[in-house]
Amino acid sequence: MKDKVSEKLIKEEVGRQRETLDLIPSENIASAEVLKALGSPLTNKYAEGYPGARYYGGNQYVDEIENLCRVRALKLFRLSPKHWSVNVQPYSGSPANLAILLALVPLGEKFMGMRLDMGGHLTHGHKVSATGKLWQAVQYTVDKKTELLDYNAILRMARRERPKLIIAGYTAYPRAIDFKKFRKIADTVHAYLVVDMSHFAGLVAGGAHPSPFPYADVVMTTTHKTLRGPRAAMIFASRDSKIAKRNKIDIAKAIDRAVFPGLQGGPHENQIAATAVALAEDATPQFRKYAHQVVKNARALARELQKLGWRVVSGGTDTHLLLVDVAARGLGGKEASDKLEKSGIIVNKNTIPYDPRPPVDPSGIRLGTPSLTTRGMREKEMKKVAELINAVLVSGQNVKAEVKKLCRRFPIR
Repeated sequence: MKDKVSEKLIKEEVGRQRETLDLIPSENIASAEVLKALGSPLTNKYAEGYPGARYYGGNQYVDEIENLCRVRALKLFRLSPKHWSVNVQPYSGSPANLAILLALVPLGEKFMGMRLDMGGHLTHGHKVSATGKLWQAVQYTVDKKTELLDYNAILRMARRERPKLIIAGYTAYPRAIDFKKFRKIADTVHAYLVVDMSHFAGLVAGGAHPSPFPYADVVMTTTHKTLRGPRAAMIFASRDSKIAKRNKIDIAKAIDRAVFPGLQGGPHENQIAATAVALAEDATPQFRKYAHQVVKNARALARELQKLGWRVVSGGTDTHLLLVDVAARGLGGKEASDKLEKSGIIVNKNTIPYDPRPPVDPSGIRLGTPSLTTRGMREKEMKKVAELINAVLVSGQNVKAEVKKLCRRFPIR
């Protein structure tokens, strides 16, 4: 690069990634092929509209790329184009969730989502998000004792509030969701069921997690995290939705209009191409093994931390992530995160259910295994990672040398 300042900073960030253990569950390592497509000259092209109906000329190959991405998305999740449509243009997960609400819920009406401090996402109706400002958001929680979703309590809330739409999904909930129960709840009040599977989409694709598609009206996912693609999003819309037929609406067309021209202008075709590359990688037998290993590693990490005396929220995990209650041993989440980062272990501070501490310094840390699994680590290494975390947080040791040694054994390729 001629810009040596930018080049130096990029190289330093690459070095940081190579020499640290990334335990943030929403992060992963994209392949060289994905990065090649992401950094391609496709970034030069404007393509407002959809394939075959653009507002700019010169879109012959862009149309083919976008259609390829849509075909691969449906195929990966074993969906028939007769029954499902997919929009691959959303820039990221947050605008995708906003588009879904804009398409299906009149402004000012009610929808339900999981509370942020219980494991939900900002765009599931938190008051500081546009989703909490433009609509009436009623938010469900987890059971205080078990720290699990209480489906009976969610049903009671739905009956009381009569939302137009219910979101099932999370950013910090370690257990598998019962989509069938959510479908029954949504049907009881004639609400759309939207599943935000951004965190566990790769697990669904790899057969390591139950699929939401038999039950949902709409499914949204980001394309990074467990899918190992670029930072983008996709929205799947059911063509067989009973609630849509009841409301006399075509969900796919409504969502397409909400994405463009409702919220976005020209799609990022370089992101879409990179997503297509990632989806092809995700369709391989190797990725299926990877998805199952991600869950095995998360469960192993949870078990090993429990053996060392740490309280894991809800008692374990069914997915790629876990929450650890560090306050139970006299630490704040920020303090724990900062200490670990000094040793090259990257986590994020996170609230735990019914957290008495503020979000800026909560009671927990959130850990995930996608990145370490991409590097080739397995259960044996999770035991070592748990020991390193314990050494830092309990004994105050600096384990940076051991972390670098482990990273060199499992390099980013």
